[in-house]
Amino acid sequence: MLEPKLVPQRRLPRYGFHTHTELLNGRMAMLGFIALLAVEAWLGHGLLVWD
Repeated sequence: MLEPKLVPQRRLPRYGFHTHTELLNGRMAMLGFIALLAVEAWLGHGLLVWD
């Protein structure tokens, strides 16, 4: 069996989902959720209370 001489190089797409951007997006979402919980604990009620 013949072995290939060149290994194909993967190029990242210029648009769409990337691993690093999805990791950053997930981390920012987690920080936002923790900040929301901290604000609700500080106020003593949820942010969507209209009373």
